[in-house]
Amino acid sequence: MYVKHNSGAEKYSSLAIGLHWMTLLLLVAVYATMELRGIFPKGSDGRNGMMMWHYMLGLTVLAVATLRLVVRFSSATPPIQPPPPRWQMLFAGAMHVALYALMIGMPILGWLTLSAAGKPIPFFGAHLPALLSQDKELASQIKDVHETCAAIGYYLIGLHAAAGLFHHYFVRDTTLRRMLPFES
Repeated sequence: MYVKHNSGAEKYSSLAIGLHWMTLLLLVAVYATMELRGIFPKGSDGRNGMMMWHYMLGLTVLAVATLRLVVRFSSATPPIQPPPPRWQMLFAGAMHVALYALMIGMPILGWLTLSAAGKPIPFFGAHLPALLSQDKELASQIKDVHETCAAIGYYLIGLHAAAGLFHHYFVRDTTLRRMLPFES
């Protein structure tokens, strides 16, 4: 992955930091709406509301992730001090690619699922256009992929957080501090 280093900066820009933590909050909300929908009976207003919020927040993740990519490729990445071994940087790059694939791919899969199911695609008062014509069997197949990727997402997000904490508390480098909104 392209990384433009800026030896003078010790932290990411305020915009990059803000978008990172906003993404975390959005992902927590997206997963929570799916996990908590089960407290409502099928077909109830509560369950439908949770699903609508899941759709809208998921599409918001898509928008924020796209903006994050623009910021990532247009601004410098502060170097980690002390520099980690090359294998760790390669693993971190692969993890970031996987996380961006999750943040972009999952909302698109959700949009495709709703489209193929013939359901509206709500987005904060607007309705987005369908990306596919109605095909219930295809909707079911895409939904299965979406749900499998969502399960994988738990592991990706958990590994990302664990790596940041490991670097902070055990390696004691600047990996996590570069992304904190406050001084550590």
